Amino acid sequence: MASERQSRTKQSARDMVLSLIILLVIVGATLWLNRGCQFSPNGPAVDPSALPSVDASRELSSAARRVDYPVRSPAVPAGWYANSANTVPVGTGADASTAVRVGWVTPNGTYLRLSQSKAQIEPLVVLEAGGGVSATANGTMDVAGTKWTKYPGKGGEPSWVTSLGNVQVLITGSGSEDEFRALATAVQDARPVTQ
Repeated sequence: MASERQSRTKQSARDMVLSLIILLVIVGATLWLNRGCQFSPNGPAVDPSALPSVDASRELSSAARRVDYPVRSPAVPAGWYANSANTVPVGTGADASTAVRVGWVTPNGTYLRLSQSKAQIEPLVVLEAGGGVSATANGTMDVAGTKWTKYPGKGGEPSWVTSLGNVQVLITGSGSEDEFRALATAVQDARPVTQ
């Protein structure tokens, strides 16, 4: 009886070791085939050739024909890569409007989105922050004489908002303060798209 238990124990241990070896071979082969392990101390690298691409100027011109407020097409710094553009509803009832949005990836691998709308500031800030935040200002910035109000957002991504005429302009994303300033300046300098 004792020898039978020892035999079972040896067989169970051997089976576990063989199973572990097989699993390690499968994991190793998967990693080798996919080159899935990389060390990136500065975060993920962005390969612009792998990103979707949009013609921001064309998308903003097209959106300008569909909305009832002026839309600006900023000349962003060289190396910024437009990768998204869309329009989304914002607000409800009599205050309902549309937000015209374009997003760029910067040479530093950060993302900035520009949103333009005639909606009220609060629903626009909540929409662009991804919901679940309050539109409580936490500071201001002066960009070439124009006051931008800062709002907190999810994940540490702030929103900067100003009014240009009757249009609310909002910038949000993971960019640095210098990148926010560059986009803010470009928007302020841009003339509304002619239709």
